[in-house]
Amino acid sequence: MVLKDARESALDMFKTALRAVDPYASVKRYMSRVLSAYKDHGSTNILLVSFGKAAIPMAKAAIDRLSADIPFKGIVLTKYGHVGDTVLPASIAVYEAGHPVPDEAGQRAALEILKLLAGAKQNTLVLFLISGGGSALLVAPWEGITLEHKQRVTDELLRAGASIEELNTVRKHLSRVKGGRLAQIAYPARGISLILSDVIGDRLSIIASGPTCADASTFADAVDVLEKYGNTAKIPSSVMDMLQEGAMGGIPETPKEGEPFLKNFQNIIIGSNKLATKAARARAIELGFYSTVFSNEIHGEAKDVAHQYAMQAKELQKTLLKNSSQNICLVFGGETTVMVKGSGLGGRNTELALSFALEIEGTEGITLLSAGTDGTDGPTDAAGAIVDGTTIQVARSKGLNPQSYLDRNDSYSFFKETGELLITGPTGTNVMDVQVILIGR
Repeated sequence: MVLKDARESALDMFKTALRAVDPYASVKRYMSRVLSAYKDHGSTNILLVSFGKAAIPMAKAAIDRLSADIPFKGIVLTKYGHVGDTVLPASIAVYEAGHPVPDEAGQRAALEILKLLAGAKQNTLVLFLISGGGSALLVAPWEGITLEHKQRVTDELLRAGASIEELNTVRKHLSRVKGGRLAQIAYPARGISLILSDVIGDRLSIIASGPTCADASTFADAVDVLEKYGNTAKIPSSVMDMLQEGAMGGIPETPKEGEPFLKNFQNIIIGSNKLATKAARARAIELGFYSTVFSNEIHGEAKDVAHQYAMQAKELQKTLLKNSSQNICLVFGGETTVMVKGSGLGGRNTELALSFALEIEGTEGITLLSAGTDGTDGPTDAAGAIVDGTTIQVARSKGLNPQSYLDRNDSYSFFKETGELLITGPTGTNVMDVQVILIGR
């Protein structure tokens, strides 16, 4: 396997994975169910609320399937730079806002969504189109909690390496719309949520903080998350006071299973990391690799995951040399975390790729692609990076010190120097991360 060809093959597999979870096509496949529900329930109008990184193509797909005799209006909320050149009808208001740290634009859009849903009637069908990033974008703090407070909490947890489940547990209990509360606001209307999953296990209550489904987490769980990371002293006192008051029963909990209004809502997963990695594996087989999806539940510190990947790849390469002439492709999905200690620029995928490159320095025949399916890795314009056994050698020849870049969490800058960044631009979808490891002789 020639290294250049391996990089091209890995990129081919990643692009195939993206096509499998195209948000426009995914929504379009399920619109017949939406239209049937509209007819069966005697609905007379549709309110469309689309939020997340894939909000624009999801909304476009839904609107393209609505017949001219169905009255509709709605709101689309997505991340800055994700609107592109898509044009939606005048009855759909479009907002852009901040991610992963919420901002004032997201708060303004959320208030408009609340106003829209407040007008929902029993004969209204509310179509929620939900994708990853929705939790940060749709921000409506609880009374007494300011946007700045939520920004500080989000930033502290991200820097501490909290998982998306932990982060959303806290977010839900500081919010007026998360954890089932958006469905509560839309009641007595009926609703359908078409959802692109960006969380491990496709758990409805975690995706975008589960705005239209029951929430099993509690105020006490939110307090435990903050205490786990030892950063309660950095958390605004109003936040800690509210969460502790909720834990003692002084504030209503997020909606739980059995709430009557939740029975009015269907939540349907229409795209996931499993679909993306399955497609990548199928493409690998077409290209002549023996391939398997090793896991869709990769999590943990990016450096640690990279170490495990490298050990596994080296061991499999030894086996390949002894027993087979066929090249191997391992496909992984999930979402790692990074505990930020330095002041550099990077994301979890570039940090994983740099760590992996250090582990396989000088090893021929091993290539890794690590990328976010949304086209964004942390606060950068890259999706991730592609590396092999030559990466570190080339860097050293340029006078770079790879370990120092890793120590200061500056993986993006490192790969900008080596020319190995994977830049796709916003992909329009978001189903966590994909890693492809190609192993040859």
